[in-house]
Amino acid sequence: MGSEATKVMVAVNGSTIKDYPHPSISSKRAFEWTLEKIVRSNTCDFKILLLHVQVVDEDGFDEVDSIYASPDDFRNMRETNKAKGLHLLEFFVKKCHEIGVACEAWIKIGDPKDVICQEVSRVRPDFLVVGSRGLGRFQKVFVGTVSAFCVKHAQCPVMTIKRNADETPSDPADD
Repeated sequence: MGSEATKVMVAVNGSTIKDYPHPSISSKRAFEWTLEKIVRSNTCDFKILLLHVQVVDEDGFDEVDSIYASPDDFRNMRETNKAKGLHLLEFFVKKCHEIGVACEAWIKIGDPKDVICQEVSRVRPDFLVVGSRGLGRFQKVFVGTVSAFCVKHAQCPVMTIKRNADETPSDPADD
């Protein structure tokens, strides 16, 4: 009897510096760390679960100044946002397939910290890996921190992976 693969959920997001489909520095680092330090060459022993949470602003869309002339405008914006998320996930799925590790990927919409914890409860991974920007106390107050919330509230072990010092942009809140 074979044992079931260890399920590792990796929360990924897009870069705030570069446009889609570029992954954020922190989520790319968390993903690479997972492959390098956890999966290693045991690709058949693991399954990577890639979760991307799209954040919507107050109006529901990030790119437009709340001027919509028809119902088609809303539909087009939803389709554009979904396509961006799919391109982002494609980056990570390709990497998994290149090394032969099983994976699943999906998109949810909402507040990342809440959605990630909800998905952990629903999917029941063996552990969760999230990137951390390494923000100071002052920055955390204004920017918030998804990783700290997940450590406290996710119903599985959580590993937070800091980005490398040489990858930190001039404003650490950027990613």
